[in-house]
Amino acid sequence: MPKAIVATYAENPGQLMAAHRLAESLRAFGGQWQEAPVVVYLPEGVASVDTEIVVRLGSVGVELRTSRTPEFARWFFYGGKPFAAAQAEEDLAGPRAVDGSGEQTGTRVTGGTGDAAGTPATGRAEILVWLDCDTVLLGEPWEFDLAPEIALAYCPVMHNRSGSSCDAPPDAFWSRIYELLSLSDEILFPMVTPTDHQKIRAYFHCGHLAVRPEKGILRQWAEDFAILARDSVLVAMCKESGDRRTFLHQTALTSAVLHRLGREALVEFSGAYNYPIFFERLYGADQAYTSLAGVVTVRLLGSFKKLGSNWPDELTGPEDRIAWLREWQP
Repeated sequence: MPKAIVATYAENPGQLMAAHRLAESLRAFGGQWQEAPVVVYLPEGVASVDTEIVVRLGSVGVELRTSRTPEFARWFFYGGKPFAAAQAEEDLAGPRAVDGSGEQTGTRVTGGTGDAAGTPATGRAEILVWLDCDTVLLGEPWEFDLAPEIALAYCPVMHNRSGSSCDAPPDAFWSRIYELLSLSDEILFPMVTPTDHQKIRAYFHCGHLAVRPEKGILRQWAEDFAILARDSVLVAMCKESGDRRTFLHQTALTSAVLHRLGREALVEFSGAYNYPIFFERLYGADQAYTSLAGVVTVRLLGSFKKLGSNWPDELTGPEDRIAWLREWQP
C-alpha cells in the first residue's frame, strides 16, 4: 500500500483546475513523494464535470470521488469540506458514519488512475495529507512523513481574523463553541498566528494537515461541525457575520484534535509550509511573503487579479520555481 495519499476538496471547475495544478506541482517537485496518489473529493450533486478537466486530472494520476454534504451544512461557506475530509479518512481507515444521520457515503466518480500502474488511489495508507486545492508544492515535503509517535502535523490559522485571543476572555461566539464541544482552558493551549504573530487559543488551519487516518480526527471534525452547524445560537451569530459563517467549519477542528490527541502526538509544520505568497497585499500582514527560498508548500490565496499579471516578477528565490508559477498562475 502507499505510505501516504494526498487529498483535497473542490466545488467548482476553477477549484478543480487548482487541484490539477496541485497535482502537477507534486509530480514536478515532490521528490520521493511525487508518485503519491492524489484524490479530489467533489460534493454530490455538483454540476457535471467538464470532460477536458477530467482528462487532465487523469493524466497526472488524480482520482475523483464524491462526498455528501448534509442539508444543514450547505448554507455555510466551505460547509462540505469537513465531510469530504471525513470521507477521505474513512476511505483510508475503514467505514464510519460521519454526517450525523447514520449514513455512510462516498462514491468514485471517474478520472485518474491513482498511480502510473493504474492502481486506484483510494485504499489504506499510513498518512493522509489533506490540503486545500490552492496549495502548490515547490519542494520535497519531508515534513509530511510523520514520526512514529506523531499523529498530526498542523499549521495555526494564518492570522487572527476569527480566532480567540489569549489576551482576552472568549467572546460569545467562541464561548458557545467551547461550551458545545466541551473545550476547557486546560486543553486549549496557545499558538501564534504566522502572518500577524497574535497569540491565540488553539485554532488549527483546516487546509494543511498530515494525519494518521486510524485516529479518526477528520471524521470527528465532521461530527463536531455538525453539532455547531445545527445550533440555533451559532446559526444566528453566523447570519450576523460573514467571517463567522465562513470559518465555523474550521473552528470545529480544534475540538476534534484536542479531544483525540495529546500534545505529545502533535507537531507544527515549519514556516516553509503553507507559505502564503503576497498575503500582506491581499489580506494584510506584518511582513512580505515574496521570497520562495526554502519554501516547500505555497498557498495561492485570494484573487491574484488585483496583483496584475506580472506578480511572478516580484518573487525572489529559485528561478525554475518562479517560472513554473508564472506558467500556472491563477
